[in-house]
Amino acid sequence: MLLTVVAFIVALGLLIAVHEYGHYRVAVACGVKVLRFSVGFGKTLFRWQPRHQKHGQTTEFVIGAFPLGGYVKMLDEREAPVAPEERHLAFNTQPLRSRAAIVAAGPVANLLLAVLLYAVVNWLGVQEPRPILASPVAGSVAEAAGLRGGETVRRAGFEGDDLEPLQSFEELRWLLTRGALDGRNVRLELAASSPNGASREALLELSHLQGTDADAQLFRKVGIVAPWTRPVIGDVMAGSAAEKAGLRKGDLVLQVGDTRIVDGLQLRETIRASVRERQPLPRPWRIERDGALQVIDVVPEVRAEGSQWVGKIGAYVGAPPEFVTVRRGPLDGLWNGVVRTWEVSVLTLRMMGRMVIGEASLKNLSGPLTIADYAGKSASLGLTQYLVFLALISVSLGVLNLLPLPVLDGGHLMYYLWEGVTGKGVSDAWMERLQRGGVAVLLVMMSIALFNDVTRLFG
Repeated sequence: MLLTVVAFIVALGLLIAVHEYGHYRVAVACGVKVLRFSVGFGKTLFRWQPRHQKHGQTTEFVIGAFPLGGYVKMLDEREAPVAPEERHLAFNTQPLRSRAAIVAAGPVANLLLAVLLYAVVNWLGVQEPRPILASPVAGSVAEAAGLRGGETVRRAGFEGDDLEPLQSFEELRWLLTRGALDGRNVRLELAASSPNGASREALLELSHLQGTDADAQLFRKVGIVAPWTRPVIGDVMAGSAAEKAGLRKGDLVLQVGDTRIVDGLQLRETIRASVRERQPLPRPWRIERDGALQVIDVVPEVRAEGSQWVGKIGAYVGAPPEFVTVRRGPLDGLWNGVVRTWEVSVLTLRMMGRMVIGEASLKNLSGPLTIADYAGKSASLGLTQYLVFLALISVSLGVLNLLPLPVLDGGHLMYYLWEGVTGKGVSDAWMERLQRGGVAVLLVMMSIALFNDVTRLFG
């Protein structure tokens, strides 16, 4: 719990500080006087004023008690009287290009931070599962494409594009996510099953999927849920069905009933399906123990999972996947950071657009509770996973702030676009109406996100 809180506060503080620093840095560069730079709202915890600032700047830096936002307060005639000798330092007296640059600098700073974070992860290297496929989910796109499990993916890409080398299962998962949500088919080049054999291709026809939610059900439709693992039995719980049947840690499962077992995922699915009319379905298991073959009768326990009844044996099923260290050079790592930031930004915009027109579920919206939960989980997995989490949230913050909602940076850019086209600014009356509408839309989005948070975490 403490780790979750600390990781969440660090994440929010860093992302907000970078966002506001973007506004601040460009404002100072454009000759605008910045009165206050604040990270957080409410009671002031820390306050300081650097002695050495650019000529004309007397900025006060503040950290507030509630790290759910921040702001950069500039000299502006619309907010308070400005002395004639400082009028040239006011935000509202700056040319249109300067005002637009100052407003856009916050979201751009978040996107640049994401590029840097992804690049750092690439430079440090990260342990990821090798791109070896588990057995596909029954009735899925992967099964229809002829995949059976155990195949190693060498290269992959969208249909019509060149295939790119694949280093890890996570890269494949990201490609499949984009393909499923965008309705694009994915080509896989599979390594030969023998040293002298030839590689082959498989086409995943994801264009037929109706992917509205980026969740586990979407990957089950695709059929590629997890990397390949050996179908071995791990720790066995005392008094469990596995212990009663005589299963032991290290047993390699070769067959369950008439089904030949290929990997850990297939074994877990087979156990879950060992139920008929809410009653356990006993089956003989053919296992290998210490080099010898044995047959053991296993009767699973039946438990409810939502509206489903599934089989459980009370043991860890499947060995850890094979891992590979993915590390890139200085330029390649930086370029990959740019590409990943662009891809995540485009996918985020597309998902938001699809939610607006009803093609994607509003369940994809997440709020502070989900972000805090993921912050804690990623931090517990190590530095690189936490940096990936920060990069993803930084992209989301940058893209969200560029939306043309009046209360966001994108709304102000929309005003400046109108000013650039018509030669005059938006009237005060229209500005007030648009601000009210923007606040209403933002409150609705926040309410939906909070409802989704509560449903995910406590539902």
